[in-house]
Amino acid sequence: VQPFALQECIDRTLEIMQVKAEEKGLEVVLWASSAVPRVIRGDPGRLRQILLNLLSNAIKFTPAEGKVGLRINLSPDESQMLFEVRDTGIGLSEEAMGRLFQPFVQADATIARRFGGTGLGLMIARRLAQLMGGDLSVASDGPGCG
Repeated sequence: VQPFALQECIDRTLEIMQVKAEEKGLEVVLWASSAVPRVIRGDPGRLRQILLNLLSNAIKFTPAEGKVGLRINLSPDESQMLFEVRDTGIGLSEEAMGRLFQPFVQADATIARRFGGTGLGLMIARRLAQLMGGDLSVASDGPGCG
């Protein structure tokens, strides 16, 4: 755990993901609250790994010409940072969301065939977030709704 410049970490992460997004014709949008501190304490490598995984999934599951966004804010009591990745992707059912953080499991078998992947990324990202005192959750308006 060390102090680090959050914006620098975010900029590097988005630079990496921008290439994948442009290949699909996706727009990547960043919104950060003015309340977010410039320097935070944590592990920039782990944070970058988590965000790369979440953004990579968002890009992978968002059709061409869609949008992927990263929103950064403080929790209501200002005790934690909130990172929210949103997309206009394929969406998830309640049942699929319940399986997302299990190792070697994807939303359903057709996902693995269509998009590839091992089903480990979100489990690892969640564990890294927990090791830093945070957590990972998922929300969707349902299949087809991002």
